[in-house]
Amino acid sequence: MKKYGLLGYPLTHSFSKRYFTEKFETENIESSYQNFEIDNINKFPEIVKNNPEIIGLNVTIPYKEQVIPYLDELNDSAKEIGAVNTIKISRTNLGVHLKGFNTDTFGFETSLKPLLKTHHKKALILGTGGASKALKYVLKKLGIDFISASIEELKTNEIRYDEIDKKMMAERLLIINATPLGTYPKTDAFAPIPYQFITEKHLLFDLVYNPEVSMFLKKGKEKGVAIKNGYEMLLLQAIKSYEIWNNKE
Repeated sequence: MKKYGLLGYPLTHSFSKRYFTEKFETENIESSYQNFEIDNINKFPEIVKNNPEIIGLNVTIPYKEQVIPYLDELNDSAKEIGAVNTIKISRTNLGVHLKGFNTDTFGFETSLKPLLKTHHKKALILGTGGASKALKYVLKKLGIDFISASIEELKTNEIRYDEIDKKMMAERLLIINATPLGTYPKTDAFAPIPYQFITEKHLLFDLVYNPEVSMFLKKGKEKGVAIKNGYEMLLLQAIKSYEIWNNKE
């Protein structure tokens, strides 16, 4: 029986385990999916060694970057982004080969593109954590200029939240929340931007999917703008992961 799993810490609410378990049951696939909750990335090799039937892993917080030194190869997008959320495990007579991928890029691009209008030429990303890296890769690919709002030490192409003014809001008509603000159970939280300057031309995309309409999206919805949560992106990246794990190439 093929086995898959999720690497992360903590794993109290696992979309991946629920999604794949339901998929295997519904489609009568003889496979299983297990959560591997480890408190230190140096325990990762033990998982691969002690579970010889595992052929694929998803990776979530906080190990998307920390797992890279343990891998033998990265595909191009994972290499450029510097973050991995999918690992394909190949076992042959020569040994075990671990290859890292980033399927967040596929999920985000496929979910975002149908919503884009010709005026969505510039984006404002809220947050500079690991989640934002895949977004930047996709925006760059689509030719959309971007700047990120940060509460950390500023790096290239980053600004403080208090620098976001009416002019910037008027120029950057795609706003993406790449922070966990607003996620259940702290549903009242939202990024501190001047929502009063949102117009009908804006598009608000939130990586948060629980609740379905976060406070960030609610504030956009009140202005009558197009909104999208992160559920489809999450679903698409999972589908892509499964394709990668079962690709014969």
